Formats: sequence, C-alpha cells, structure tokens
Amino acid sequence: MADLSIRVPSRTEVGDLGAIGAIDECSTCGLSDNRLNGNAESVDDTIRVSVVIPTLNEARNLPHVLPDIPNWVFETIIVDGRSTDDTIEVARSLLPDVRIVLEAKKGKGAALRAGFAAAEGDIIVMLDADGSMDPREISAYVGLLASGVDMVKGSRFCQGGGSEDITFLRQLGNMFFTRTVRVLFQARYTDLCYGYSAFWADVPDRLELDGDGFEIETMINVRALLRGLTVAEVPSFEHDRLYGESNLQTFRDGWRVLKVIGVELRRARKTRVAPAPIGARRTRAQHGLAERTDADIDLTEASELPSLAVPYEAAG
Repeated sequence: MADLSIRVPSRTEVGDLGAIGAIDECSTCGLSDNRLNGNAESVDDTIRVSVVIPTLNEARNLPHVLPDIPNWVFETIIVDGRSTDDTIEVARSLLPDVRIVLEAKKGKGAALRAGFAAAEGDIIVMLDADGSMDPREISAYVGLLASGVDMVKGSRFCQGGGSEDITFLRQLGNMFFTRTVRVLFQARYTDLCYGYSAFWADVPDRLELDGDGFEIETMINVRALLRGLTVAEVPSFEHDRLYGESNLQTFRDGWRVLKVIGVELRRARKTRVAPAPIGARRTRAQHGLAERTDADIDLTEASELPSLAVPYEAAG
C-alpha cells in the first residue's frame, strides 16, 4: 500500500479540473463555473483513496491502465472474476502492492461489491480495466468529494465529456433510461449508464447494493437520489476498449437496468425521503476521519455545492 504521508493534490495541482469546471452554464449538468471552482482550494492530506477495478481476462489492457493511476492513491484493488489469462500476474508486475480479490460470483456488480467491501480507504473510485476510463481523471472526482459532496459521477454527455466507444443503439438506450430517471425521480443526471464514479466509503452500505451485473451502475445512481445523497456530475471521456470483447449485452443488460428503475420507483412511492439540503457539507466525523489537528490542511468553506440529486418525494 502507498505511504499515507503522500498528499492528495490540491485543486490547483489538478490542472484539468479548472477546465472541467469552466463551463459558462452547463444546464445539462446543473453545474456552473463558480460552483465547481470555488468549493475547495486544497484537500486534506489524510484522505485515503481506494481504486476498485473489476477484471475478467484483461491482461492485455492493464498495462495501459494501472501505470496511469496517480501515485498518491492509497490502494488499488483488482477484483478478478477467475480470469483464464495472466490478468493477476500482469497486475502484480505493474503494481507490486496491488490487492487481489477473487470473486467467484459472475457479474460486474458482484465484483464491485466485493471490492467495496475490501476497500480500506476513505474514498472509493470505480474504474474499468479495459482502457476506456482515464485514471488521470480521478483527481477531479476526489477534488469534488473533498469539497463535501457524497458522490461524484462521470458523464459522457456533459460539455467536455464524450465517447469513442458507445454504439448508436447503446446511446439510444442510455438516453431513454436517463430521461426516464430525470422524469420519474426529478433528477438532473445527463448520463445514467456510465460506471466511472467515486464516493465516500460509507456510501455502499447506505445504498444497500445488491446488483450483480451492469445494472449496478444504475442502482447506485438511482439509490443515491432516493437516499438524499448530495451528488455532483463531472464530464468524462470514454475511450475505445483496447483489447478483447465487452461483456455487456445490450438487450439483456438494458432489461436489467429497466427492472432496477421499476423496482426503485415502487419503493420510492412507499417511502418518503428526507433529503439532504443542497449545499450541505459532510463533516470529518461523517466521513469517519479523525478530528483535524493543526497540521491538517483545512478545506475552504463552501458556499453552495453542486447537486444533481433532487430527491424524489412520493405524492400523498
């Protein structure tokens, strides 16, 4: 594991984060430049970041992913679904201190949940192993989490985002699911079915995740709304998968996403949500971190934090 004394970079060191936040008015994201750029100028150096990567026969892709993970990351966890190639050996050769979790149960959701349970950091980042997600974007996610939001999710459809990988059919389906969630749950998401997300380590337990497949991404995003979490969305660029075939099946996994939306809607109608006020900051105690000392780097006071979560409240 990395030395805990390694400092998480400040916003000014992130570099591209300023460009990400420099959106004159991104109505699709619900974020504006003053909200993104004014929340925190520095990040507490005691925050530990865990990166969870599910793998299944990704030996050829890992050399293009693991070396780009920032060296201040506390731990990288490979959750392997019993690969038949050299995935584990390649991971260990690239990162000698990588943690390996073997998951016998099939599915991306099962692998991610195993990784969440094993993570020892304060922040968890979800990252794919196929080269489609750029690890260098992690700083943007951590910067917003350190500002006080509960969860940060990537969007390929915000200004500054994009995709080389998504097919027309998958894009059409994602557009339908995203708009459905926007209408049913009063959300402001721009990209529902994208798995580049980060959150504080207590969030998986709060969401009570139970999905085993690709629907886990939708489950996380919808339940975050229903639990009243403060959610921010940042632009992300999805690259082509480098090697191998995706395990995603458009119609099968699309049906599973639709079922998740239906189940969560039924639950939401039965339970009123006590929403967290927009702009509410999470304290160190809520993050499970020790009280600040004089040596800690304080977070700049935030005015209003961006939130895409307009919690659903059942009628009646």
